[in-house]
Formats: sequence, C-alpha cells, structure tokens
Amino acid sequence: MIDASDRFYFRQLLSGRDFAQTDPMAQQMVNFVYAIGDRQTGEAVLVDPAYDVNALIDVLEADGMTCTGVLATHYHPDHVGGSMMGFELEGVATLLERIDVPIHVQAQEAEYVRKVTGITDGSLVKHASGDIVRVGDVEIELIHTPGHTPGSQCFLVDGRLVAGDTLFLDGCGRTDLPGSDPEQMYESLTTRLGRVSDDTILCPGHQYSAEPTATMGQTRERNIVFRPSTKEQWMMLFAN
Repeated sequence: MIDASDRFYFRQLLSGRDFAQTDPMAQQMVNFVYAIGDRQTGEAVLVDPAYDVNALIDVLEADGMTCTGVLATHYHPDHVGGSMMGFELEGVATLLERIDVPIHVQAQEAEYVRKVTGITDGSLVKHASGDIVRVGDVEIELIHTPGHTPGSQCFLVDGRLVAGDTLFLDGCGRTDLPGSDPEQMYESLTTRLGRVSDDTILCPGHQYSAEPTATMGQTRERNIVFRPSTKEQWMMLFAN
C-alpha cells in the first residue's frame, strides 16, 4: 500500500523537450504542462494540455495514472489549443476526442475557452475563486487571478502554486492584450496571491528563466513586478 506521504503525484513537463519535441512552435513557446494526482487512486489532472495531448496522456498512463480532468489557467491557445499566429495548436478539443473528462475553468473564462477551442459548454465546469477540485485524496485550490485575461486562475496544491501566465519567476503575463487589465494584475499579484507563503514553490506557465521553479520568497525578492511599493508606481511601470 502506498504511504500517505508518497501519494502526491506531480510532474512538470516542458513543451519541445518532454513532449512535442519536433514541434517548432512548442519549442519556441516553452510552455509548461503539469500533471497532478493521487498515486493511490491512480487519478490525475493535466494543467493546460496543448501541442501533443496524446503524448501527455501517454505520459500519465506510463506512470500508471489515468487522466480524470483538465485544469485550464486561461484561454490562450498555447494553453488550451486553438488558432495562434497562423498555427492550429492541439489542445482540449483533441483530448476530449480520446477521453471524456471535465475541463475546469474560471467562470469568467468559459466563453473565451469555448470560442477558442470549439468545445461545448457541456464539457466545461465553471468555478469561482476558492473552489476546490479533488483528485483522489489531493485537494487543489483554485485562485482567480485576473489581469492577463479576465478569468485567469492559479492552482495551489501541496506547497506549490501553478501560476499559468499570471506570474513567472521573472515578470508576469502581458497586460496589453485584449481582455487584459494591468490594474487587475497588480491586485492579483499583491492581494489575491499575497497570502501565498514565501516557501511555496512557484510553478510558472512558461520557462522564461534559467530555473524551472523558485520559491515565492525568492520570486518576490528578485522579480521586478514586486519592486513598486504602491499601485500608482506599478501602473506607471507596467500599464503602458
């Protein structure tokens, strides 16, 4: 029997290296996909599966895990699939052709996910901030962090923050895109994520730094987005 301390299953997979190795877009975008699960029950969810979703499911199955759902941080095609820069990226629509599982989204993001991916409303589970998604005995807390997109969300689980494009080790998600909002991003970084402890491991949506992860304490010390001491200072630096 698996000990409770060994039940937690977590993998960080880099596009262009760990999967979709021959896809130039995957290599260029350096997206992270995360697998989170319970080894005892064999259940796992994929966070932001894109580029080669069948390979990602195969990774789970090789580990003795079954994909029981998807967590989407936000609707951009490099995270959930769709058309981007003239390329059609695989994502949740392809995943649903292989397995019928729920796609967990923040409620405000549902409409965008439908439009970008073409999946139906019946495949989506809409969440509010603070909701818990359970995978076996593992609890994943959903935190609504608007700014990069209206319904961006992060996932807090077992001392890790899976942050999508809300926060990177260096910098944060763009706030000059349609639907983005720099003032909301400031509030997300300083207030909504303010309660996340310094010893929590930040797991970003892209590898834009040499290291794949860092503690929140390290990130707060070195990341320029945490330098301003007021909202006004932050807006002067990042709202233009």
